[in-house]
Amino acid sequence: MKKIIIWFLILFVSITNTSFTNHKFYVSIYQVEHNVSKKRLEITCRIFIDDLNKVLTKQYAKKMSIYEPLETTEDVNFLKQYLSENIVITINGKIKPILFKAKELETNVVVCYLNCNDVQKIKTFSIKNTALLSLNKEQQNIIQIKINNTKQSLLLTNDDSSGMLKF
Repeated sequence: MKKIIIWFLILFVSITNTSFTNHKFYVSIYQVEHNVSKKRLEITCRIFIDDLNKVLTKQYAKKMSIYEPLETTEDVNFLKQYLSENIVITINGKIKPILFKAKELETNVVVCYLNCNDVQKIKTFSIKNTALLSLNKEQQNIIQIKINNTKQSLLLTNDDSSGMLKF
């Protein structure tokens, strides 16, 4: 009887461990803030490093190594290109170019700093963000916006990859 109980416990623990393992979240966070004094939008992107390297490798058919020992200047250039192709910001009906400023690593998240210059008064803000959407159908891009001292947010997914706000 003891052996049956022990085998049952082993089986139960095995099933529990495989059924309730950590589920991977497919979420990236983008903070957008209007810096009135500098007349620019300041954008901070937080993207999981493994997802970023996977999507860059898939997009450019070359093994990418952002924040890995083999990172190259070409890898960083592909990162800049990818972000500029997948994030489109429109202010008052006009598309604004996105400039890559810097990147850093926070644990397993790559933090990228972007700017849109020559942004004065904002009446309408639109964003299309398709970053990582081709990698996972569950991907969600959360956009947190602070413009004119008003905070709003958007949730962008494969079903709806763009949003517009009025101020």
